[in-house]
Amino acid sequence: MTSQVSSTAEQADGALVGEQRTSGDGGPGKEVRRLDRVIIRFAGDSGDGMQLTGDRFTSETASFGNDLSTLPNFPAEIRAPAGTLPGVSSFQLHFADHDILTPGDAPNVLVAMNPAALKANIGDVPRGAEIIVNTDEFTKRPMAKVGYDSNPLEDGSLSAYNVHPVPLTTLTIEALKDFGLSRKEAERSKNMFALGLLSWMYHRPTEGTEKFLRAKFAKKPNIAEANVTAFRAGWNFGETTEDFATSYEVAPATAAFPTGTYRNISGNLALSYGLIAAARQADLPLYLGSYPITPASDILHELSKHKNFGVRTFQAEDEIAGIGAALGAAFGGSLAVTTTSGPGVALKSETIGLAVSLELPLLIVDIQRGGPSTGLPTKTEQADLLQAMYGRNGEAPVPIVAPKTPADCFDAALDAARIALTYRTPVFLLSDGYLANGSEPWRIPEVDELPDLRVQFATGPNHELADGTEVFWPYKRDPETLARPWAVPGTPGLEHRIGGIEKQDGTGNISYDPANHDFMVRTRQAKVDGVTVPDVEVDDPVDGTGQGANTLVLGWGSTYGPITAAVRRVRGAGQRIAQAHLRHLNPFPGNLGEVLARYDKVVVPEMNLGQLATLLRAEYLVDARSHTQVSGMPFKAEQLAEVLKEAIND
Repeated sequence: MTSQVSSTAEQADGALVGEQRTSGDGGPGKEVRRLDRVIIRFAGDSGDGMQLTGDRFTSETASFGNDLSTLPNFPAEIRAPAGTLPGVSSFQLHFADHDILTPGDAPNVLVAMNPAALKANIGDVPRGAEIIVNTDEFTKRPMAKVGYDSNPLEDGSLSAYNVHPVPLTTLTIEALKDFGLSRKEAERSKNMFALGLLSWMYHRPTEGTEKFLRAKFAKKPNIAEANVTAFRAGWNFGETTEDFATSYEVAPATAAFPTGTYRNISGNLALSYGLIAAARQADLPLYLGSYPITPASDILHELSKHKNFGVRTFQAEDEIAGIGAALGAAFGGSLAVTTTSGPGVALKSETIGLAVSLELPLLIVDIQRGGPSTGLPTKTEQADLLQAMYGRNGEAPVPIVAPKTPADCFDAALDAARIALTYRTPVFLLSDGYLANGSEPWRIPEVDELPDLRVQFATGPNHELADGTEVFWPYKRDPETLARPWAVPGTPGLEHRIGGIEKQDGTGNISYDPANHDFMVRTRQAKVDGVTVPDVEVDDPVDGTGQGANTLVLGWGSTYGPITAAVRRVRGAGQRIAQAHLRHLNPFPGNLGEVLARYDKVVVPEMNLGQLATLLRAEYLVDARSHTQVSGMPFKAEQLAEVLKEAIND
């Protein structure tokens, strides 16, 4: 969905600023309260439709005009054991009337569809928060399965929370009794009942969800109407029941964004659109050679829908075949892409080295996940940085680009394509599961705002021999970029050798000469070192005396949201801290060394064991302080704020 907003503003992505009580049309005898932000978490079995429920609530929230950030969290198993803690799936949504940056540290509202969902998530719920519980599932066997000796809804263990016991299953079945569905079929709509109830509580639009349900189940109109009826029944339940005496309003974030047309977008979808836009701006066909792997598969799914834009997708039999096909497409003149996660990068490493040697443009999209080996497929991590930097045999340098938010994946894809096409090199694009599955508002750019990425293919001889003969040298370089010419196979007169053995400078012939190898290795490194990237920008507001901070927090990739939210909290507490964030990790921005030297302390939060910090120490001899986390979940802003305060006061 899209919406129009205008103006700009920045507010704290911190604790609830306050709530304003109002009386309004919240139903008979109902009170309406206005909040500046809310964090909701839907949780249940992996088969309870929590991701769909959260996605629909998010879509309506986006169409309403709130700023938002989401955190889907689901098991790795396709169908995890029902009612168990490992099988819990959740979806957290943070929405506000101002600019926000993270899905939130802790939910204000938890919707728990069963005992496992309650037990798996209660540790994150602050005292005084709202908990909506499906009481129908709190029977002896489901509770015993997750270790409850007594019913937590009755033993007083939830006395610190505002608990709303709702028989969601019973109410859903009763609402659908006229549809002729079996009990099992009717039960499947209980997530729509919960969605309707939450939509009433927070005054969310309903038309989009009803339209979506009718479209999703267009071939089963009875099921479509049953889901719509359950959704409406949930809304009506909130309207009439005495247990929900208050509903809440969160106004649109009309002052949070520049003027434009916006839509809600996930990182993988934004990245897919960025790849399509890059191919169109380069006037090249887009080719994706890929093997399905979580959490990158959505890119393959999305790009396969866009043949009308000259996109060709190939689902290969394995990771090596996927990148091999993509490299062949690059040789043939396409904007070539391969998508994967960390385990797939390891398998692709030799072909990436071949692409370095052939000096062809190729985008390697790594949606990072927990490792090592197959690791944690549905959890996030940013631990592939050193693999992207060094994970190949020999000296095989590759530029590295990392987006910072879900929407930024679009721009990062364009930037990676620019580098690959301009410098004739493979480029790593490092996203991760948090960005890939999370979503936020994205301003749809105008076409004239996009960069011109068109390239010139070689068309004829480019070198004159001593005897005056004109020939084509495939490794004769552009003096500015050191890029070699891109010759499309079949072009008369441009025949040349290709393969993984070292090339002779200029001619591209096979060469075992030590001096030539040394020269080619250093030339390929110089080409990457010479990639044009913008200077890193530093956010360091000075105080009334003209003093800036003496502590810098430096991040990369998806840590941007939590770091920025933490910085806002630190500054809100009256302390000074500077912030910078890296998109380009190889080569580093030209001014990075000077920036690091300006500060007494540099803190580097990462979802790994300190990989960027290691590179910074090696490159700039700076005492970068690592703050690391490898839990499979993003940083929490409040915890990160405390770490930064300790660093400032150290």
